Amino acid sequence: MTTDTAAALRALEIGAEVLLMAKNRVDGVYEDDPRRNPAARKFDYLSYIDALNLRLQVMDSTALSLCMENHLPIVVFNLQKPGNIERVVMGESIGTLVS
Repeated sequence: MTTDTAAALRALEIGAEVLLMAKNRVDGVYEDDPRRNPAARKFDYLSYIDALNLRLQVMDSTALSLCMENHLPIVVFNLQKPGNIERVVMGESIGTLVS
């Protein structure tokens, strides 16, 4: 377990509609590390089970399983890009949606 699990638990406790995962220097979930592999493809959408099976390190597997069991969507997005917090809160499609 990591802080990802704590975040997932808290989101479920407060009845959140989505878990926002703000990341530094990455704008979503990729098939490989985009810093090491510039050709890595970014996913706009990913199912929970695919994220687990492909071991994409979206978050720790305990947290991801918890979100999957409780149908809590996850949005992974770049915190460093100006305006992204407002955009994601307003429901704009940015980053990667895991659901």
